[in-house]
Amino acid sequence: MTMEEIAAKIARGLEKRPVEDSFKFDCGADGAITIRDGGVVLADEPADCTIHISRANLVKLMAGDLNPMTAFAFGKIKVSGDMGLAMKLGKVLG
Repeated sequence: MTMEEIAAKIARGLEKRPVEDSFKFDCGADGAITIRDGGVVLADEPADCTIHISRANLVKLMAGDLNPMTAFAFGKIKVSGDMGLAMKLGKVLG
């Protein structure tokens, strides 16, 4: 799945379950997806909570094939910024 496809899937999730906070998925060399002001952009912009994750693991996470708590414990996901906001992401990704 490309970063554009991931962003589109996140945008569809936001239509059903909007969030007020800003989030960023930093996928390193593959790029970044920022959620802010009710929209999704393929850009590395400031956010309240940044999730550092590989594109491949983000795809697995969105498909339900990667448990976020286990991935965090094993270092597949790193969070910077407001950790409490990271817990809200399930409603966007689900």
